[in-house]
Amino acid sequence: MSKDILDYNNSQSFEDKAICNLLYEQINKALPEAEKKIWHAHPVWFLDGNPIVGYSKQKNGIRLMFWSGMDFDEPALQPGTGKFKDASIFYKSADQIQIGNMAHWLEKSKHIQWDYKNLVKNRGRLNRIR
Repeated sequence: MSKDILDYNNSQSFEDKAICNLLYEQINKALPEAEKKIWHAHPVWFLDGNPIVGYSKQKNGIRLMFWSGMDFDEPALQPGTGKFKDASIFYKSADQIQIGNMAHWLEKSKHIQWDYKNLVKNRGRLNRIR
């Protein structure tokens, strides 16, 4: 685990740290080729420079967010504001994480992507890739 992500996870409460560590482990297992770093103050994984998945501490718990998750057609993932194609799920304890579901969503994240990397270049318009 990179020092920055380790520091992020270690800065969380006991329960939130357990959630973050489990999410980190499962994301790395499913996306070993992805670049990972702290981006906008929380851990994010990228494929070819495009953000795919990340997690962050929110008021409702630890948010696992998929940048293109709205198109996964998964009822457990709640769409974001509607401005983009993100969808999320919140966890308040590590035992709420269903590893099988998460692995399925991570697999979808490889194949269903919107081009966030070039959002500014495309003047705010998202294009489907892959």
